[in-house]
Amino acid sequence: MLAIFVSACLVRDPGVCREFKIQVDAGIDSMTCVVQAPLQFGFWAKEHPGWQISRWRCGAASENKI
Repeated sequence: MLAIFVSACLVRDPGVCREFKIQVDAGIDSMTCVVQAPLQFGFWAKEHPGWQISRWRCGAASENKI
């Protein structure tokens, strides 16, 4: 199972950054994850106002770090 790992920083204080994990649908492959990830960012941004994504990647959902 894959997840999208996001590193995001506060818009008002770019020195404050945090890592987030977005779960994706079970059964998708890594290429599909990469293609669909940008579509998830809009939903993520609505749930995390004030944060700006600085980097991201797809990886195994069992991982804990970007």
